Amino acid sequence: MTTNMFSRNIAQIWPRLPVHPSLMMVRFSRVWERGSVFAAFLHQKDWSSTVTTLKFSSTKAEPRLPRMEYQDAVCTLNTLQTNASLLEQVRRERGNPQLQLQAMRGFLERAGLSVEDLDHLNIIHVTGTKGKGSTCAFTEQILRSYGFQTGFYSSPHLVQVRERIRINGKPISKELFTKYFWQVYGRLYETKDAYGGSMPAYFRFLTILAFHVFLQEKVDLAVIEVGIGGAYDCTNIIRRPWVCGISSLGIDHTSILGDTIEKIAWQKGGIFKPGVPAFTVKQPDGPMTVLKERAEEIGCPLWVCPELGEYPADSGPLHLGMAGQHQHSNASLALQLSHSWLERRCLPDNSLPFQPATDTSKGVLPAAGFRPSPIMVKGLSDTEWPGRTQTLNHGPVTYFMDGAHTTRSMLACVQWFSEAAAQQERTAGGPVVRVLLFNSTGERDSAAMLKLLVPCHFDFAVFCPNITEAIASCNADQQNFNVSVENMLTRCLDNQRSWHLLNGQEEKPDSQLLISRDTLPMVASGQRSETLVFPCILSALQWLSQGRDSILAHTDTRVIPVKPSVTAKAAPLRDATSIHVLVTGSLHLVGGVLKHVDPSFAC
Repeated sequence: MTTNMFSRNIAQIWPRLPVHPSLMMVRFSRVWERGSVFAAFLHQKDWSSTVTTLKFSSTKAEPRLPRMEYQDAVCTLNTLQTNASLLEQVRRERGNPQLQLQAMRGFLERAGLSVEDLDHLNIIHVTGTKGKGSTCAFTEQILRSYGFQTGFYSSPHLVQVRERIRINGKPISKELFTKYFWQVYGRLYETKDAYGGSMPAYFRFLTILAFHVFLQEKVDLAVIEVGIGGAYDCTNIIRRPWVCGISSLGIDHTSILGDTIEKIAWQKGGIFKPGVPAFTVKQPDGPMTVLKERAEEIGCPLWVCPELGEYPADSGPLHLGMAGQHQHSNASLALQLSHSWLERRCLPDNSLPFQPATDTSKGVLPAAGFRPSPIMVKGLSDTEWPGRTQTLNHGPVTYFMDGAHTTRSMLACVQWFSEAAAQQERTAGGPVVRVLLFNSTGERDSAAMLKLLVPCHFDFAVFCPNITEAIASCNADQQNFNVSVENMLTRCLDNQRSWHLLNGQEEKPDSQLLISRDTLPMVASGQRSETLVFPCILSALQWLSQGRDSILAHTDTRVIPVKPSVTAKAAPLRDATSIHVLVTGSLHLVGGVLKHVDPSFAC
């Protein structure tokens, strides 16, 4: 799309937004400019003369290409989102999922690795619809607390792509990411002509990169989170994991995994391996039957995790580092996974009772609720997983952030937010304004999620795309070339219309942004609730915080001017004792918010 075409398309949407379109053009012209220059550089380079193929066991340093720094690596990585050959590759493989794993093995070998190499990583492989990332985080923290060097591969990232690849709980440094990126990318690039010009797509490449990093850094174990599904996910080239886990199942990615929970369960059970112990949280009868059949077919012993309260503890109920009732099943699964891994490692720990092997002909058996060791208890308590039931207090502004993006996860989010916000409101000492900051992506049912949020009684509903800021130098880590800005903004306006309908509102012809409804109890007397659509995350945050968030107030980022009518509507935000902001619907949205309000995520 040319700049002029982009301007014409956005001009049709922009009258409905509270800022001027020229401001957004600054950002996107910079993105195109940098991308074009860098692409030209890549095409001019003779990679065959600068890149050497190395096996993972080699200690020889990869030659550094001129000017190849972290942002250059990320910009190059982003080209794997939209390459025409990659799109054709996806279309070709969609009708034959087995081709996906064959292709992944080929890319792995071209990168200098083999599936046999992955056996050295002592892998814990985890899938599920809801909670698989949190389960991995609990598991990694527990085993790290025992003194093991851990690798942890997860998705998506919140702010920087290197968050996906962690060593000992920390994202790998920019220097390590850059070093290993060019090693892997160079090997694949120099061999692409022999394979019809093919390069791995974005997630495939990152998966290969993670394996390479973990092997090079000689981790004791790797916790690997499945991307989508399981059976044909590119992480499923793992032959011999030490243990597998399945978190709560639900409906998501239906165009890929199937439109029923039973079909989705079949895909998730595809990570089972013969003789490898597997654990699942309690599932509805339909998907549980499918998982049982998959386990029997593959020859995999399968246990169902007990409730968290069934683990005897010396000092009362187990304390979790992540809030929310829904985290209890994730913690139970993590206990079983780490327990099973430690048994195989043969640690001399008396708190690890023997768990007899399951006869797979007997189907699914209940796992024992053993007494967690003090190290396990501390691991559960110390676990942090940003963007999931996370609360940040910035003076009068409190952010409640959860990347819920399915109806089941949104139900859990609503329960958590309702309890956490109500607890703070009881001691606020004055009026509290509730603000919803929402976005959703892909094929998710936004209206169904918004319907679940209505009972929270928000005073403002704010919608914005997953664009971090409109006036700034490009942050390549958070670019997504798979959807146009026009589509992102249109989706926001659709979400706004859904919110109106769910709240019994009718959109007035002369007021498409500021739609009033009945006064809610939490708003100061005489104020009316509103909905707004902003073009980026920063502009939404600046408006809803009204200069009362000290972190945003002291940022070097220029404040984006808004229409006077929009500023006038913010009086309740300026007058309230506290502002409670729920950020949900998309992990990418949560990541964009964290980039601005949490200094630890500063680039």
